[in-house]
Amino acid sequence: MASKVSCLYVLTVVCWASALWYLSITRPTSSYTGHRHFNTISIARKNVSFGNIRTRPINPHSFDFLINEPNKCEKSIPFLVILISTTHKEFDARQAIRETWGDENNFKGIKIATLFLLGKNADPVLNQMVEQESQIFHDIIVEDFIDSYHNLTLKTLMGMRWVATFCSKAKYVMKTDSDIFVNMDNLIYKLLKPNTKPRRRYFTGYVINGGPIRDVRSKWYMPRDLYPDSNYPPFCSGTGYIFSADVAELIYKTSLHTRLLHLEDVYVGLCLRKLGIHPFQNSGFNHWKMAYSLCRYRRVITVHQITPEEMHRIWNDMSSKKHLRC
Repeated sequence: MASKVSCLYVLTVVCWASALWYLSITRPTSSYTGHRHFNTISIARKNVSFGNIRTRPINPHSFDFLINEPNKCEKSIPFLVILISTTHKEFDARQAIRETWGDENNFKGIKIATLFLLGKNADPVLNQMVEQESQIFHDIIVEDFIDSYHNLTLKTLMGMRWVATFCSKAKYVMKTDSDIFVNMDNLIYKLLKPNTKPRRRYFTGYVINGGPIRDVRSKWYMPRDLYPDSNYPPFCSGTGYIFSADVAELIYKTSLHTRLLHLEDVYVGLCLRKLGIHPFQNSGFNHWKMAYSLCRYRRVITVHQITPEEMHRIWNDMSSKKHLRC
């Protein structure tokens, strides 16, 4: 079996490299016009219904799962589900996470479920590559919305929906991105503490208190007609935040009746305000790039803008030097 998986992995890497070279050399993005049909993937689907919704949704999130892992939590209940927002071309980043901090077998006796979140791509070649990757690793979920920066909120809501539907008995959930390094020891043992009673209605990360940016040149531009208020509710940076699993269903249900915003972390903050849940500040969550040093990285939970190569280097260094004191 190990040999078979190894061969499939090598084949996937070769296919990814060939496809990305072909796309970048012979099929530039600027040449794409019109709508391309996304081949339907034969998967096991599960109808989703939530009770106690009394009014007609304004944001129904009526997307089908194109790739799903509905049985991932059936054998044992995860202590932590990790939802990682990624894009189709980031295979190297996903593989680096699988081989480092996102490895589901890192902690004996503590069940971890790692999942990568994607929408569908305009290019069927990339969709097919992700489908093949899914068949090898069984850690990818995809819904049939277009994968884009402005649809990041849909991607996070997909993750919330998945937890509420297929893994509602998990203890905690982490949402993060594919360029984030996570110090799992600090996350598991110092923050979540498996031997303590699980929290409820819990949400923590790097809390931001700010307001809309009205400059149209900004990546985080927010039109006044979409959000007229001068301040956002407190929200956690989307680079990494933790919440108790019961919050996933609460946010998903609330989102059905909350006008959609393209800024994912702000939108989650709006849902939390409606729910009366206040996010806790935790200085261990960093949403910026931080130069590596063993002692510095031992003190944090997340670090932003980490390449796949850095991910391996940092993980190997921290793993091999656990006996050293700072």
